[in-house]
Amino acid sequence: MPDPTITLLCDLIAIDSVNPALAPGGGGETQIAEAVAARLRAGGIDVQAQEVAPGRSNVIGVLEGKHKGRSIMFCGHMDTVGVIGMEAPFDPVRKHGRIYGRGSQDMKGGLASMIAAALHLAGKGGLRGGRIVVAAVVDEEYASIGADALVSQWKTEAAVVGEPTDMNVAVGHKGFQWVEITTEGVAAHGSRPQEGRDAILRMGRVLARLEKLDREIQSRLPHPIQGTGSLHASLISGGRELSTYPDRCTVQMERRTISGETADCALSEVAQVLQKLRDEDPEFKAFMKFIFGRPPYLTPADNDLPSLIEAAIARRGVKPVRAGMSFWTDAAVLGEAGIASVVFGPGGAGLHSTTEYVLENDVLTCRDALIDLATEFCG
Repeated sequence: MPDPTITLLCDLIAIDSVNPALAPGGGGETQIAEAVAARLRAGGIDVQAQEVAPGRSNVIGVLEGKHKGRSIMFCGHMDTVGVIGMEAPFDPVRKHGRIYGRGSQDMKGGLASMIAAALHLAGKGGLRGGRIVVAAVVDEEYASIGADALVSQWKTEAAVVGEPTDMNVAVGHKGFQWVEITTEGVAAHGSRPQEGRDAILRMGRVLARLEKLDREIQSRLPHPIQGTGSLHASLISGGRELSTYPDRCTVQMERRTISGETADCALSEVAQVLQKLRDEDPEFKAFMKFIFGRPPYLTPADNDLPSLIEAAIARRGVKPVRAGMSFWTDAAVLGEAGIASVVFGPGGAGLHSTTEYVLENDVLTCRDALIDLATEFCG
């Protein structure tokens, strides 16, 4: 008979919550939000739904302590990336201490740990002091509209974001910026090179300069927590047909950022690349636009949350490791709203891949550590 936390996790994996902004036809968060809300209510926790967009609502569970104390938020996202290439993405499989399925590690494992921790405290006579807010949010995998809406109405003194960190206590992570670049050519019959201008070949010049820029960025002195920035070309499109000179080519690129870099560094770097290419060739035509971005994050150095989590982990027999994460999380949104946040969650493998799993024991250890943390932090 599996632990109730593992049963909860498997129930969550079995729900299609693919982000519809990433994969048209994805299940979205409606069904999983209903399941999370029902589980919290059944455990005696007050629940509110916060509509963020039509059919997409955050679930907020609140457990009040018996006396005054500090407040802490357990924050996790309900949406997942797509499932192309997966045979049975919503069929959770337990095997050799692992639980397989889409979202198992990213991040239904962490979400199950947080829900179970709050339910445990609610069932043990309630919380001594303070307040726990369990926030299950929408859309982290795309634009984090759920976290933006959350912090507009809910504030706590600290937060744990349960993304998978391999049980490390993550006190910072990178940000990102998305930029679209378009090169222009002249459409013409493929047999008439004197009339045509190849936009795809011109984009090749841009890509060569971006590759050189990426090497330079990654050679810089790394940030002690966040490492170095980087960039890559994510998506490319262009051309009309085989026998026609392409008059347009578009690349969408991502620039990963670290603290100390400006909010428009990607746009500024691309502008310099394009201007140099124009200087070299007066016929070169290209333009760019900013798509979207999020800042990097660092937990305030003087905050006691990281050390309290480390102590809780150590009591559960795990050696605590403080680190930074390469991926972006909603901790940056919470942090900008004044909520000191740490990222902490179970280990596993296969984030965004066709074979994703989370470690069962880690899920349970995370739950137990969060119980200890909330008890200590809230007072």
